[in-house]
Amino acid sequence: MVYKWYANLSNRTIAITIVVCICMLYVSYTFNTCLISSINKTWKKVCGGKAPQAHTSITTMTTPTEETEAPQIKILGSIVRIVPLTDDSSGFEAKGMLNASDGSPKYRFLRQQGLRPSRHLPDALIIGVKKSGTRALLEFIRLHPDVRAAGCEVHFFDRHYAKGLHWYRHHMPPTIEGQITMEKTPSYFITKEAPKRVYHMNPSTKLLVVVRDPVTRAISDYTQARSKKKDMKRFEELAFLNGTSGGVVDTNWGPVKIGVYAKHLERWLEYFPLSQLIFVSGERLIADPAVEIGRVQDFLGLKRVVNEKHFYFNSTKGFPCLLKSEERSSPHCLGKTKGRNHPKIESQAIERLREFYRPFNLKFYQLTGINFGWP
Repeated sequence: MVYKWYANLSNRTIAITIVVCICMLYVSYTFNTCLISSINKTWKKVCGGKAPQAHTSITTMTTPTEETEAPQIKILGSIVRIVPLTDDSSGFEAKGMLNASDGSPKYRFLRQQGLRPSRHLPDALIIGVKKSGTRALLEFIRLHPDVRAAGCEVHFFDRHYAKGLHWYRHHMPPTIEGQITMEKTPSYFITKEAPKRVYHMNPSTKLLVVVRDPVTRAISDYTQARSKKKDMKRFEELAFLNGTSGGVVDTNWGPVKIGVYAKHLERWLEYFPLSQLIFVSGERLIADPAVEIGRVQDFLGLKRVVNEKHFYFNSTKGFPCLLKSEERSSPHCLGKTKGRNHPKIESQAIERLREFYRPFNLKFYQLTGINFGWP
């Protein structure tokens, strides 16, 4: 019967029927595609909105009688309510969709995939040296997607050790499996108790030390201090006991004392083998940051992701700057305090300090196996 009915249809009728069916399928497909796309966009807005800063903690509590109303959206003239696919009524914030310890898009995506970042004690520490390029090293290595670092100096092993490791862990950034947690506090290098304390936390901790010519470092240290205290004495008056350039070097003055690297390093080598330390040249970090960061990536067991494409040289500051970073996609430098102009120091004072440091530098070269070529 069906065959006879079909045989009675004209070719024109069959063609019209086929065209109508195709049009209906196309309209149905287009409508469903638009509907799904609109729902996805709205879901991303709900789950991927701006998160609070890392130091902000939001706690959402609900009682059994409370109900969290699901968000509503308007799609093609109809009101659609977005609801979770589980029976949990604790709400989006309690599920961690709106509350996040890290606001970067990458971590919002990871949370949506069910990967929950957590805080860990550091795997690596930048322990020094002050005014040698520690901030630059931290910012450069943070370009690597597998490195997460505390943004500020925590000072746990020198000032806050009594607060305990739980307090220290709380100040670390959230990480996922496979990422390295890092922290930078330059004063650790010269703190007598720090090596033992770090060892007790984790004897496998990797230690990064940035060093530069101790004379230049001392002048830079003084320059920073003078910028905060305008009536500070001249460098020559502080660096020498009798206040003159040709006098005895005051080894108790902080900027001079820090530069005796060999003395401080020996304390660290009592607890850690040389293989767990890397010594970064502050001079080369400025002249060719990609090369030094390449060494650091190898030391940390990371793939060489950060390279010369991430840097450009700012001729005004005389300092390498970043083309991009995880926080900022636009080119930027480390800060207006980096690359300060040093005050003019008497040449006799500089030469006297070089004579003072020379034997300590040679000892440092022997301990590290690296000749940094300082004058």
